[in-house]
Amino acid sequence: MTNAFKKTALSLMTVAALTAVAGCQSTTVSRVDTNTEVALTDRWNATDSRLVSEEMISDMLSFPWAADYERQNPGKRPTVIIQRIRNKSHEHIAVETFSNDLKRAVIRSGRADFVAGGSERDDVRSERRDQEFNARTDTQVAMGEETGARFALSGSINSFVDSLDGDRVTSYQVDLKLIDMLTNREVWNGTKKIQKFQEKSSFGF
Repeated sequence: MTNAFKKTALSLMTVAALTAVAGCQSTTVSRVDTNTEVALTDRWNATDSRLVSEEMISDMLSFPWAADYERQNPGKRPTVIIQRIRNKSHEHIAVETFSNDLKRAVIRSGRADFVAGGSERDDVRSERRDQEFNARTDTQVAMGEETGARFALSGSINSFVDSLDGDRVTSYQVDLKLIDMLTNREVWNGTKKIQKFQEKSSFGF
């Protein structure tokens, strides 16, 4: 048996083995609890959004501004509006999802209320104007009765990536601040960092 024949036979056997392995592979889909983290990569995910929002809102409400407002306005809760959360990271992040997680964390606490802003507020105002002409008087929602926001929440999401030989460390930093719109004072400033390590895997036959 010549060397050329041996090499050809070995190549054919290798191709056949790889084809057999590929043929045995299959894809399955299963449902998992939404509170269970399924991390396929080191990217920002739904668990990061939820945990960061809960921890940062808990820290925000522990600062003196909340207790001061309650003391000065007995029986009332402070009203908060989200101005803008900027994504300055290296990847696409669903900022609206993160904003909703922040809202839920505040509302669940029972310490503050959120008021609509931006396009959401415009849609509500448009609906009220429509009711003026099309709804029965006893069911209309009057104009000029909105609850104004006293505090404005804003911030950004940043990321830093360090990699070597296929291994990668991705760090995320979320910075948020709360402004008292009456006095323009910054009453809270918070930072939360997340670091993820993705290690290159190796395998052989």
